[in-house]
Amino acid sequence: MKLQMHSIHFNADTKLLDFVQRKVNKLETYYDHMVDGEVFLRLNNEGIDNKTVEIKINMPGNQIFAKVDAHSFEKATDLTTEALRRQIKKYKEKIQTKY
Repeated sequence: MKLQMHSIHFNADTKLLDFVQRKVNKLETYYDHMVDGEVFLRLNNEGIDNKTVEIKINMPGNQIFAKVDAHSFEKATDLTTEALRRQIKKYKEKIQTKY
């Protein structure tokens, strides 16, 4: 899947970008009709959980979004992709009951 990645308030390392790409690509095992996605990696200045990951994925006729704050980008990415996985499963169930 084609992902646009944006790092806000810092320059992201290629290792981090590759990690995010691998995690999001694993979502295609649950639903393979995803068109594209956008990832925002944001560094905040407040508190312990100062790293935010936002992922938006476009699918035919729908869009899913998740945003998580954590102490590291890796942890936030794990939690965000888990939230998206649950949304994808829910979306697939909705489609299957519709048809």
